[in-house]
Amino acid sequence: MRKKLVVSLFLLFLLVMTILAIKSVGNPAGSGGIAAGGAVGVIEINGSISGGNADSWMGATGANSMRIMNIIQQVGKRDDIKVVVVRIDSPGGTSVASQEIAIELDKLRENGKTVIASMGDVCASGGYWIACSSDYIVANEGTLTGSIGVIMQFTNLEGLYKKIGISEEVIKSGSLKDIGSPTRELTAEERKLLQDIVGDSYDQFIEQVLKGREGKISRDKLLKIADGRIISGRQALELGLVDSLGNYYDALDIAAEKGGLGENYKVEVLSGTSFWDSLFMGVSSNILKGSSSSVQLKY
Repeated sequence: MRKKLVVSLFLLFLLVMTILAIKSVGNPAGSGGIAAGGAVGVIEINGSISGGNADSWMGATGANSMRIMNIIQQVGKRDDIKVVVVRIDSPGGTSVASQEIAIELDKLRENGKTVIASMGDVCASGGYWIACSSDYIVANEGTLTGSIGVIMQFTNLEGLYKKIGISEEVIKSGSLKDIGSPTRELTAEERKLLQDIVGDSYDQFIEQVLKGREGKISRDKLLKIADGRIISGRQALELGLVDSLGNYYDALDIAAEKGGLGENYKVEVLSGTSFWDSLFMGVSSNILKGSSSSVQLKY
């Protein structure tokens, strides 16, 4: 009897999951349709920013750059969306994924659409990189932002391997081919090479901020705080890293005003977080934490 009950509950669970999946596929943007006329389009960037295959459930969780770029390109083709709010709640992610999203936002702006960035709980590092590719940034007073910098991390398991009797034999074409190997320490040559890459990526970050905040913060002032520190939204306003303080709805109002949409404007959420994203985001982040390339730049 108990076994039948467990099987029945499991089948019911599968049925519910199937229905939710069908609804998610049928309405991936998480928005209702809108009639002809101007509207504010909302693009949500939630969670860690990464690339990868957006078609698989593992690659589609968090802020997947392929999926978000595709949505931005769709927005560019729609005349009814006059202005875009990019709602960012992200601590950052890989450098390339952040850059790719920002490039598409720059193209959108070049084609005449205004982009407003709205910061949620966290809009730091790669999240702030993306925010700098907007025309106006709105932060909450308590938003955690900043974290302007680059990081590259490695795990050295050499001591553990020795304890459990594991050794690695490496045959390589050059001395740097197994750079970042977890079975040994970095050599001085490797450390310098990687530090140079981090330094170059850091310079790119500084240029992105100076371009996005032109006339609002000087290079000297920026370099004093671009050491990886996080700051509050209110501190960011004082420093010139954001334009005003307010919540999501304040950002919508600012967007509508800049887009000339009047008070009774329409809003269309173009990239809401799907059910599957919410279900698998935590699971996939833990499963995939150690499965990515051993050498990876992160903002």
